[in-house]
Amino acid sequence: MTRPDSPDPAPDPAPAAAAMTESYSAWIRRVIRAVRSERKLLVGLFDSSVPEPVEHLRRIVVEGFGETITSRYTSAFTSGNPYVVAQLARHYAVPAERIVCTTGATGALSLVYRAMLEPGDRMLVENPGFDLFHKIAETYGYGVDFFQRRGDDFTIDVEALAAAITPRTRLIVLSNLHNPSGMALSADTLAAIGALAQARGIHVIADEVYGDYVDAPLRPPPAVQSSPAFISISSLTKSHGLSTLRCGWIVAADGPIARIRALAEEIDFGVSNLSHAVAALVLEHPGIFEAYRADIMRRARPIMASYHAHWRERGLVAGTLPPFGCIAFPRLVGIDDTVHFSEWLADRCGVIVAPGEYFGAPGHIRIGFARAPADVDYGLQALTDGLIRYRDRHDGGKA
Repeated sequence: MTRPDSPDPAPDPAPAAAAMTESYSAWIRRVIRAVRSERKLLVGLFDSSVPEPVEHLRRIVVEGFGETITSRYTSAFTSGNPYVVAQLARHYAVPAERIVCTTGATGALSLVYRAMLEPGDRMLVENPGFDLFHKIAETYGYGVDFFQRRGDDFTIDVEALAAAITPRTRLIVLSNLHNPSGMALSADTLAAIGALAQARGIHVIADEVYGDYVDAPLRPPPAVQSSPAFISISSLTKSHGLSTLRCGWIVAADGPIARIRALAEEIDFGVSNLSHAVAALVLEHPGIFEAYRADIMRRARPIMASYHAHWRERGLVAGTLPPFGCIAFPRLVGIDDTVHFSEWLADRCGVIVAPGEYFGAPGHIRIGFARAPADVDYGLQALTDGLIRYRDRHDGGKA
């Protein structure tokens, strides 16, 4: 254990994502504009959620705001939409007082950082990881160090994590399912992380926006249930494809949630009454959206699995396809600059994937495959052709 008067251990080197001057969000917007301006075919394998369930959303809105206005349309100013909170309290098996509703998961991250960190504090962020985890912190001036998720399953070595904690570390940030790989942490690993954090007097943010992609019988409980050191955040964006509702939330133990709520009441004028009223209706009909997501994945996953196996046989990629989720993060064999490759692929083939550099792992690409079967098949076939053509063009076929 690090003594308070001991020097900080050397943190892991900053990953590629931290060195990128352009954010992933800015990059993807720029590439989409370029592809559309040339009127090329656009297949988005960068999306990391199911498509927006427009027809289900239409029905929810018509039924809730047709001849009369649903009772779920109420003020969310003081404590969030009470119907959303009630559904979340039931799901997480916690009192309503331990939940704070936010404007999406990004809003949740921002709020937790500002509530739990003070000037001079530092945080430990997973690598590879979602670039907003560290970019939001850096925007507020908080110090960021990194710990590595390693191997084909991108697991966390708890002893290495412990060694990376410094006397100024106050938060650890991780995702489960992992973004960008889609891999899940075991219950034992989560429990060990929670015990470590509790012993060190720090907290762990668990971004669980992809958690519902695990089949229901195998779905682990939220991290916040395993240790009071955990702060769970999630939203309807990835699991339901409903980014339009901007409905996110934070679930934590009494101590941290009190700090988070106090800051929210000082600086946040509340979430949207309208969008969170619709979110309440969505949460009250979970079967519809579970079935929607399951149907998309049931048809898309075999296509992704077939291509992934083919790529491995051809020596085009290395790595493991995650057993759950809607994303994969293979390492490209013989291609190290995946920003250049991804831009070339978009320009030549009209297919967009996410470069690993923006997640701290050059040489990888993140592929989102929660799409209609025809789009998945076309996009992955174009990606296959692109991998072969690009590698042959840049190294003479020697890779």
